[in-house]
Amino acid sequence: MPDIVFLHGEVITVDEQDQILEAVAIKGNRIIATGTSAEIERLISSKTTVIDLKGKSLLPGFIDSHLHLSAYGIDKLGVSCKAPHIHSLQDIFQDLRKKVSRLPAGKWVRAWGFNETKIAEQRYPTREELDQISTEHPIIIIRACNHISMVNSKALEMFGIHKDTPDPKGGMIGHSAEGELTGRLIETAHFQIAKKVTYSQEEIAQALALASADFVSAGITSIHDAGCNDSDGFRAMYHAVQHNLVKVRIYAMVCAMDNPELFLESMINSGMVTGMGNDRFKIGPAKLFTDGSSSGPTIATRKPYTSNPEDYGILYYTQEELNRRLIEAHKKGFQITAHAQGDRAIEMVLNCIEAALKEYPRPDARPRIEHAGISEPDLIERMKQLGVIPIPNPAFFYEYGEGYRHNYGVRVNHMYPLRDFFDNHIVAAAGSDSPVTDYRPLFGIQAALNRQSKQGQTIGSNQTISLLEAIRTYTWNGAYASFDEQHKGSIEVGKLADLVILEGSILHTDLADIADIPIHMTIIDGEIVYQDE
Repeated sequence: MPDIVFLHGEVITVDEQDQILEAVAIKGNRIIATGTSAEIERLISSKTTVIDLKGKSLLPGFIDSHLHLSAYGIDKLGVSCKAPHIHSLQDIFQDLRKKVSRLPAGKWVRAWGFNETKIAEQRYPTREELDQISTEHPIIIIRACNHISMVNSKALEMFGIHKDTPDPKGGMIGHSAEGELTGRLIETAHFQIAKKVTYSQEEIAQALALASADFVSAGITSIHDAGCNDSDGFRAMYHAVQHNLVKVRIYAMVCAMDNPELFLESMINSGMVTGMGNDRFKIGPAKLFTDGSSSGPTIATRKPYTSNPEDYGILYYTQEELNRRLIEAHKKGFQITAHAQGDRAIEMVLNCIEAALKEYPRPDARPRIEHAGISEPDLIERMKQLGVIPIPNPAFFYEYGEGYRHNYGVRVNHMYPLRDFFDNHIVAAAGSDSPVTDYRPLFGIQAALNRQSKQGQTIGSNQTISLLEAIRTYTWNGAYASFDEQHKGSIEVGKLADLVILEGSILHTDLADIADIPIHMTIIDGEIVYQDE
């Protein structure tokens, strides 16, 4: 007999036929029956908890296939540049001063979510302005893309960066026209500093718990973590899951934000491989970075930026370097993936995947490309032939859409092209890239339906998809991207009882209002982990 039954609902199964049913029964952590309310009512015993959905939508738990758990959690401890009251640099500086006043000298002061296009001054802060806030505390302001930061003199001093320090490969240290340090750090220069912004074990545990709580309140039951600063962050996630501080299931990419190739090499040599672990915490793909941020903009493109005919973006590796590192991971049994936003970077990753599959063929390797930003038709054809799983980020259009138009022109018609992916039978799994943008899956689903910016501009209307297709990108497709489609991602008998109940019917909600549907309940492993008041 079932422990819990859900009756009289709008059960969106995301099964092969996209059936919409009425009722579900679960026993322990598994789904044991689906069907009409009358069919499920016959299973009820005196010990069964009966939940009348009253027409509410019941869906598979949402799967975010690309976000940064620890980065989001740590950001919760800092200053948010996305807070509603932030309209100018002075607003940010005021919040930083408040934070400084509560911290002893030497402690890091961190702000996140900065976007120069969203504030009155339309520019980055300067090193001198941050020095006026404090020269005794290292200060870092991280741009919303998480690929660029601004720091004060104390931070530069702590890590030995002076005006003659050479740029690291794949990055830049900002200088003024006079050759002085501006405090801006781009790509690998940023990652090297961000890695050294340290927190106590207690702060990290608190950050992970805060992140998990936010995610389950949005209906997220599984995440694909896209990388930590270092092995300590990887270990901290595992321990947080073990001690039940983190409720969401984690598929952890093997990636460090700074020197990812060294971290990857050490993990390969340790004997780890994709799939190790359990259904709470599992080793995911081997990941490297190939280019930069779509909003920076620092992505690597085949044609110059529309906004700058001299700019083709930043590449982290040569083709030979990328192949050497990822093919070795593939050879050892890892699923492989890479951050690739621009079409030039995507082409390089596809070259690498093709070489890996040719040199070391194996069935069902499921290589991925994180973001797959500008995926033009020739690249999509190659993805289809190679069985690549792209991981697009539909919510980016809301926050960064105008910048995409400005920097890439007509190429926006091929950015995160979900319509093309579906039409070519490519399994694309969506991710928020949080904290880069809003983590709520319903927000991402709405963005996939309308591709509208915050100002109401439509960015590539040819790539919109249907509601059921959008739901699939956040459920079954995410499960497929982690080799878990037999266990989760749809509401079918035998699968894990990972479910989300919405406060209303998603199928009867205006498409412009989907992001605002409240989450009524989130269930992981048959346990209610979130319920609204």
